[in-house]
Amino acid sequence: MTTDLAGSDDTPSRPLSLQERGVVVGTLLLIATLVAFDVGTDLVQGASAWHVALEIAAGIAAVAGAAYLLRDTLRLRRRLATQARDLSAYRQQAAAWQAQARLHVEGLARSIDRQLDQWQLSVAEKEVAFLLLKGLSLKDIAALRGTAEKTVRAQSAAVYAKSGLAGRTELSAFFLEDLLLPPADTLADAGIAS
Repeated sequence: MTTDLAGSDDTPSRPLSLQERGVVVGTLLLIATLVAFDVGTDLVQGASAWHVALEIAAGIAAVAGAAYLLRDTLRLRRRLATQARDLSAYRQQAAAWQAQARLHVEGLARSIDRQLDQWQLSVAEKEVAFLLLKGLSLKDIAALRGTAEKTVRAQSAAVYAKSGLAGRTELSAFFLEDLLLPPADTLADAGIAS
């Protein structure tokens, strides 16, 4: 586990924000500047060599820390900019896919509606058929349409009778079976390249 600036080992740390990094870099550069000024003053006053060397090491450490944080901050900014561009591209791709999918779904809905018209379903029966295709139960359809479940049961029976289909499974398969691609091995057996 990493430690935060306070040095607590039991508290998980969070990365420094860009503003916090700027403050730390600024502080380290200020320290390095003050140390350089102090070294200059000590040299003029004749301070001992070890004292001056120690202060120079402290100044170098401050500059090195500032440079490290600055480099890391620049990398972080580049990575954030790249991620922002990627996110924007992904959002554009998702919007394009959704628009294209919406066109296909609308086309499918129109095709289903035409077929229901060919079966000569009433408006109520068509509505029930669409809700059956969506997977709603008879009870849910009745609640949604504000009718009795017995009425919905009769309307769904009329849908099956007029379409010549045996039930919900055949109704769904009639419209949706061709939407699913067959397994790749079936395509290969049929001589169709995937």
